Amino acid sequence: MIQTVVKRDGRVVGYNEEKIKAAIRKAMLATEAGDDEALIQRIADHIGARGKSQMSVEGIQDMVELELMKSPRKEVAKCYINYRHKRSVARKAKTRDMFLEIINAKHNDITRENANMNAESPAGMMMKFASETTKPFVDDYLLSDEAREAVRNNYLHIHDKDYYPTKSLTCVQHPLDKILNNGFWAGHGESRPAKRIETASVIACISMETAQNEMHGGQAIPAFDFYLAPFVRRSFIEEIKILEDINGEDYSDMYEQKVDDYIIRPLDGLKGRERVLQHAINRTANRVHQSMEAFIHNMNTIHSRGGNQVVFSSINYGTDTSAEGRCIIRELLHSTWEGVGNGSTAIFPIQIWKKKKGVSYLPEDPNYDLYKLACKVTARRFFPNFVNLDATYNYHEQWDINDPERYKYEVATMGCRTRVFENRFGPKTSIGRGNISFSTINIVRLAIECMKIEDPQERIKEFFHKLDNVLDVTARQLDDRFNFQKTAMAKQFPLLMTQLWNGSENLKPNETIESVINQGTLGIGFIGLAECLIALTGKHHGECKESQELGLKIIGHMRERINEFCEQYKHNYSVLATPAEGLSGKFTRRDRKDFGEIPGITDKIYYTNSNHVPVYYKCSPKHKAEVEAPYHVLTGGGHIFYVEIDGDATHNPQAIMDIVDLMDKYNIGYGSVNHNRNRCMDCGYEDATEDLHECPECHGTNIDKLQRITGYLVGTTDRWNSGKLAELRDRVVHK
Repeated sequence: MIQTVVKRDGRVVGYNEEKIKAAIRKAMLATEAGDDEALIQRIADHIGARGKSQMSVEGIQDMVELELMKSPRKEVAKCYINYRHKRSVARKAKTRDMFLEIINAKHNDITRENANMNAESPAGMMMKFASETTKPFVDDYLLSDEAREAVRNNYLHIHDKDYYPTKSLTCVQHPLDKILNNGFWAGHGESRPAKRIETASVIACISMETAQNEMHGGQAIPAFDFYLAPFVRRSFIEEIKILEDINGEDYSDMYEQKVDDYIIRPLDGLKGRERVLQHAINRTANRVHQSMEAFIHNMNTIHSRGGNQVVFSSINYGTDTSAEGRCIIRELLHSTWEGVGNGSTAIFPIQIWKKKKGVSYLPEDPNYDLYKLACKVTARRFFPNFVNLDATYNYHEQWDINDPERYKYEVATMGCRTRVFENRFGPKTSIGRGNISFSTINIVRLAIECMKIEDPQERIKEFFHKLDNVLDVTARQLDDRFNFQKTAMAKQFPLLMTQLWNGSENLKPNETIESVINQGTLGIGFIGLAECLIALTGKHHGECKESQELGLKIIGHMRERINEFCEQYKHNYSVLATPAEGLSGKFTRRDRKDFGEIPGITDKIYYTNSNHVPVYYKCSPKHKAEVEAPYHVLTGGGHIFYVEIDGDATHNPQAIMDIVDLMDKYNIGYGSVNHNRNRCMDCGYEDATEDLHECPECHGTNIDKLQRITGYLVGTTDRWNSGKLAELRDRVVHK
C-alpha cells in the first residue's frame, strides 16, 4: 500500500489518491465518452493497494498508464500519455527558453553573470549550459532542507553553486618557489625546474592556468618579486659566462658580485671588468623586461575553463629590497605602463603593491622610488592596487626586516578582495592557502521584513533575531559543503593537491583531501549594508552617525557569531565583505517583486556592495575612508576600499599617493583607485578624454570605458550584467 510519495524536487509527502483521480478524470473528459467515476475509483483503489509503501511520482504515473491500457477505455490511456508529455514539456520550457537565450547569444543576466567570461564562444556556451543545469541538481540533492529554503526565500546565496558537485575549492595563493625549484606534474605532462628568468615567468603562468582548471575561483602569487628574484641572478651569471666565452677570460669571481641595482646604462667610456659588469646588467635587465612583458601578455591571452575565460589571476609584490627583486618590480611596472597589444591596459593579472613602512612607502624606504613608480602606473593603468601591511590586523609577530624570507609573514590578497591570513589549524600565512567556499546573506531582506515594527528598539531587536537564524543556517550550509568537499581524492587535483595547498605534498593519490583543506577559510558574506540601514533607521551609514554605529554593531555581531562557529564546527570561518557581481541584482529583483519599490532600498536594480557607502552618495575620499575603514578589521575574509577620482589621472600620481595615505591614516587593509579611461574597441587606443566619441587614431566610434567591476577590470562593459551597469551609471566622483 502506498503511504508516501517522492516528489520531483526530492521532497517526501503523504500519498493522496485524489491527485490520481483528478489526472484520470482530466484525460477522460478529453475523449468523446466523457468521464467514468466508477472506473476512476477502481483504478485509484487498485494502484493504492498494489503500490510500494514509498513511490516516486513517475512510478505512480506509470502504474496509471498500465491500468488504463488494461481497461476498456484505451483511448483515455492515449490522452493520459499525451497529458504527461505536455506536462513534461511545460516543466522543461523554462530550461528550453534559457538554453535558447544562450544559443542565440542574447545579452541578459544569465549570459553576463561573469563579466570576464565570453558566454558567446562555444566553450562559453558549454559552460553556461552546464552551469544552469547543475544548479537545480544541487538544490534538489546536495542542500539541506533549511539551506534550500533560505536560498528559495532569498535570504541566502551560495556562490559558485554550479561547481558544488565537483568538490572544487575557491582560490589559492601559490607557493611559486616550490614550482620553480622542483618542477611540477600537471596531470598530462611534466615541467622541469626553472633555470633562467624567461622560464620562470612562463612557469608562473602555467602554474596559475593549471590550477584554474582545478578550481572555481582565483589564482594568486603572494610574493611575485621574492619568488622570481633568484632567476634574475641566474640570468646575470649566464650573461657573464657568455662574455667569458666571447672574450676568452675567466670572470667566475663576478658570478656572485654584489649588484647595487639592475639599471640599464650606456657602455660609453667603460673598460675592462667594469664594462663586462655593466653589459651583463644591461642584458639581464632587458631579459627581465621581456619576461615581464611576456608574463602580462600570457595572463591576458592564455585561456582556462575550456577556453572561454582568461585566468582570474593576481600577483602581490613590493617588499623585496634586493637588487634582483627590485629589478623584477621595476620591469613589471614598466611593462604594465606600456600596455599590451596596441598599448591597451592589461586586465590581468590584478597587481597588488605591498605597502610597508620601512620598506616600500616612506621617502626614506629602500623601495620608495618603486612605490612612486607604482603610483604613476596606477594613475594610467588602474593597477597596482594597494594592500596595507601596516594595518593592525595585518601584523605578523614573526615579520623581521632582516629575514630574507619575511614574505612568508606578509598578508597577500586576491585581487577581488579575498583575504586569508589567520589560521587555527596551521601556520599564520597567506601562502599555500585559500578560501574553500563562501555564501552571502541578504541582510537587506531581513531589515525590510522588520520595517513595519514601529518601535525602533523592537525593530532592531527583531532584525538581530532574524540575522542570527540565517547565520546559523549559513554556518551549517558551509559545514555541509566542507564535509562534501573533503571527500575528494588528491588525484582529482593533480597540481593543487600535490604542491600548492599546504601539506598536500604528503597526500597519496587515492587519499582524501580532508587532512589539509581545513587550513582554508569558509566565508560568510553580506551585501547591502547601506540599504539595510535605510530600512532600519531611514538613513545609510555615510549620512548618519547613528546608522554608522548600528552598521558596525551588525557586522561586529556577525564577527562574534563567526568566532563561535569556528569553535563549534572547528573551521576557519571568516566575515567577507562580498564582492558581488551577478548577486548585486539577483537579491534585489526578488525583493522588488515581493515588497515593491521602497525608496532608497529597492528603487534601484542593485544593492550596494558589502559595507560601501552608496555609489551615488557624494562625499570626499576622507569621509568615505572614515566611514568604511572600521569595517575592515571586522571583515577578515576580505574587504576593499575604493575611490573614484575625476579627469585624467595619468599625470597626477600624487592623487594616488594621497589615497594610499588615507589607507595608512585610517587603518584600511586593501584599496584601489578608479578613474576615467577610454578604450577604442577597434584599434586599442586609450586616453582619458571626457565623453570621447571618436578615436583620434582610427576614427572609429566603437568607444568603451575601461572600468573596475568589483576589484578587477573588465575589458568591455558589454559583458556587464544589468545590475552592475546600473551601478556604474550611478557612480559619482569622490572629491
